[in-house]
Amino acid sequence: MTTTKIALKDTKRFSSLFLDYLDQKPELSPFYHRFPTVENFGEQLREKAASFPMAHRMITAQVLRNQYASLQRFDAVKENLRLMMKDKNTFTITTGHQLNIFTGPLYFIFKIVSVINTCKALKEAYPEYNFVPVYWMASEDHDFAEIAYFHLFGKKYQWETEQSGAVGRMNPQELKAVLEALPEALPLFEEAYLKKKTLAEAVAHYVNELFGKDGLLVLDADNNGLKSLFRPVIRKDLFENEAQQIVQQTSEELVNAGYKAQVHPREINFFYLMKDVRERLVKNENGDFEVLNKGWTMSAKEIDQLIEKSPERFSPNVVMRPLYQEWILPNLGYCGGPGELAYWLQLKPMFEHFKVPFPILLPRHFGMIFSKNLQHKWEKIGLPADEIFRNAEDIKADYINKESEQEINLEENLKALAEVFAAIKSKAHEVDQSLEGFIGAEEAKALKSLNNIEKRLKKSEERKHETGLKQIDSVLEKLFPGGGLQERHDNFLNFYLNNEDFLEELKAAFIAFDFRFNVMS
Repeated sequence: MTTTKIALKDTKRFSSLFLDYLDQKPELSPFYHRFPTVENFGEQLREKAASFPMAHRMITAQVLRNQYASLQRFDAVKENLRLMMKDKNTFTITTGHQLNIFTGPLYFIFKIVSVINTCKALKEAYPEYNFVPVYWMASEDHDFAEIAYFHLFGKKYQWETEQSGAVGRMNPQELKAVLEALPEALPLFEEAYLKKKTLAEAVAHYVNELFGKDGLLVLDADNNGLKSLFRPVIRKDLFENEAQQIVQQTSEELVNAGYKAQVHPREINFFYLMKDVRERLVKNENGDFEVLNKGWTMSAKEIDQLIEKSPERFSPNVVMRPLYQEWILPNLGYCGGPGELAYWLQLKPMFEHFKVPFPILLPRHFGMIFSKNLQHKWEKIGLPADEIFRNAEDIKADYINKESEQEINLEENLKALAEVFAAIKSKAHEVDQSLEGFIGAEEAKALKSLNNIEKRLKKSEERKHETGLKQIDSVLEKLFPGGGLQERHDNFLNFYLNNEDFLEELKAAFIAFDFRFNVMS
């Protein structure tokens, strides 16, 4: 696979906040702890080692071992499970993502490769430590509409269901209808969706099959044992509501620095979680706790007893989930996209309040893949890969100029015409100044006519090159489906089904700590 690297700012596809973070603009420095460089991980290692409780390590490691009881344990997974439990010099690099069916958009795969590559790079730099890549499943998320479809070979496949609540708890066997509609059999996903009881178990199965040999650990944090560790934070948020004020203040500072706040903290930043139910917890006017849209109420004493007895009933929202992650994992860095890193930048003072080291925020890998067919078309057009992000009309104009026998540009003629009229105006000024207005009007008509002639000539030239222009449109639509990035639309199976080495080639093409866009062919 050949890779062309393009600076993210040159793609014109990323927010100013994200680009300013990469440029380490001083306006953003108060909102993160350490910038993602290999050198900065040395200090992050020491800080996390000094603050992460061994008891948390043991419980999290045991939960992981239990969750892997029904999964194939690749040698690298076995070793990382052992290290997580017994070695205090073992740390994690984590990425999180929703449980999109059939892995969803391509960038999910990019995120996994990002944490794998980062761990390899850190092991080379700090051989006395161990680094474990972790995929945190967003199993408690209840936004089913966001995970219920994927695009394969230009067609959209949709999961229809009446199930509700946390998506990780849903029964995936309804996906049999989707599997039967696919153009070819997919044994990996048939095994996952038709033989596992929950969507979380299904996703853990296929992600492990794809990346277990790399030592990736998949964690489902919808777990009583892990939530038990988080009891102190659950209590503080429900009874003291500290996070709302802290995060709101940080958000205002971010806005005052010229950026936009991504998330908005609430008085209570937890949902109430049960089978088929994930609804916000709020305080009513009587001071009792209420589950929205259900009418269930509990007194302060009842809710405190519930936190003690059944902490798994409390599901963190987008504000609290990052803290939960860092609370239970010996984690050094979080790897995510621009939207994710944007909301993490609102949370640093909350981490400081709870005395938890704020992780290093790592941008994930970004990429675009030219299939052989698209590569052939692009090469026939005769344009280099690094021009793919240029404006489409500019690409076409350059193509026509390059292919034309003579350049269709009447700029010199327009200048000459302007000079002719300037001379005429000069003579008119000497003979009869009242004619200047008339001459000016005639000049405007002549210039307009010449511009129209140029447009007609270009249109004629375009018709001569209609095939090439259609090829440009075809390539751009494949790489920017609906005007967006390919990685946010296409599924990895578009490439994997035709190339079993696809994942290995991605790992080789992406370079840890190289925050540029990868155009791969």
